[in-house]
Amino acid sequence: MQAPIRWGIIGCGNVTEVKSGPGFQLAEGSELVAVMRRNGALAEDYAKRHGVAKWYDSAAALIDDPDVTAVYIATPPGTHREYALQVCAAGKPAYIEKPMARNFAESLEVTEAFERAGVPLFVAYYRRALPRFLKVKEIVDAGRLGRVTGVYVRHTSPAKRSPNWDNLPWRFQAEEAGGGLFLDLAAHTLDILDYILGALHPVAGRAANNGGRYAVEDGIAMHFQTPNGALGTAHWNFMGFAKEEIVIIEGAEGRVSFSVFGNEPVKLETEGGVEEFDLQNPAHVQRPFIQTMVNALLGKGECASDGRTAMRTARVMDIALQSYYGSREDAFWLRESEWGAKR
Repeated sequence: MQAPIRWGIIGCGNVTEVKSGPGFQLAEGSELVAVMRRNGALAEDYAKRHGVAKWYDSAAALIDDPDVTAVYIATPPGTHREYALQVCAAGKPAYIEKPMARNFAESLEVTEAFERAGVPLFVAYYRRALPRFLKVKEIVDAGRLGRVTGVYVRHTSPAKRSPNWDNLPWRFQAEEAGGGLFLDLAAHTLDILDYILGALHPVAGRAANNGGRYAVEDGIAMHFQTPNGALGTAHWNFMGFAKEEIVIIEGAEGRVSFSVFGNEPVKLETEGGVEEFDLQNPAHVQRPFIQTMVNALLGKGECASDGRTAMRTARVMDIALQSYYGSREDAFWLRESEWGAKR
C-alpha cells in the first residue's frame, strides 16, 4: 500500500480553519501531521482543535520534521519566497497560497528553484478544481458559445468596507501582500480566465488610489487579448458604492456569466434559451484541488496549478500595477513615497 502524503502547514491562520486545513485530512492518500505559527500557543490550539499530532512555533522545525513529507505555506505573500526556498532546499513538495509571491520576480525565483531541484510545486488557485468553473470550461471547450469574441470582468466593493489607516490589515500592506486587494482577489479571477481561455496576452492596465484610506491601489482597469484573439476588459473598484462581481464570456452563438467568489448559478444563454447550473462550492472549498495535488504526488493524476501557470497570473498583475508602483521588479514596498498616490 502506498504511503500517504504527510502535510505540514506553515501559518495555520483563518484560511486553514475551514477552506483548506480539513481538506488535507479528508483527501484520500493524505494526512495533516503538523502545523506551525509564530505564536506557539495558537499553533497548539489549532492542533488540538483539528486533531493534529504536532505543532511548532518555528517554520524551520516543521520543514525539518522527517514525518512531514510536503508543506503548505499559508502565510501572507510577504513570506512566501523565504519559506518556499527553505522547503525546496529540504527537497519537499510545496503548496503555496496565492498569489505565489509579491511580484513576478519573486514568483520566477521560486519556480525556477523548484524546477532546478526537481521538486513539485503547486499554487492555491483551487478554483481550477471546483465544479462551477469546470462547467464553464466545459461550455467554452465544447463550442457552445461559438467563437469567443469578448470577455468582461467587473468587481466592485463598497468603500465603507475599507479599513482605517490606524488599524490596517496585512492585505492592505504592500510589504506583506504585494499590493492591495487586487493581489488577493483579482488573482483568482485572472487565473480562472487563464485556465478557461488560455494565457492572456498582450495585457495593459492602469491602477490608481482614489479613496486615500490607505497607500496601495484601490482601483484597477485593464484590457487584454485571449489566445483566439478575443478582446477583454476588466475593472476592479474597491472604493465603490455597491457590491458587484461578475465575469461574462461572450461568443458569436452564446454567452456564459458567472461569479468567481459567489455561489450563484452559472448562466448560459444561447438561441435555444437560458440554462442555469447550480453548482455549489463544497464546505471545504480547497478539498477538490488538494485531492488533485495529492493524486499528482502519488503518481495517480495531474494538478492544474503549478509554478508556471501561477507565474502567468503574477505577470499579468504586475503589468496592471506597474504604472502605480513605478516598478514591480524590485522592493517597491520600500518606495512608498514614489507610488502614484504620492506623486
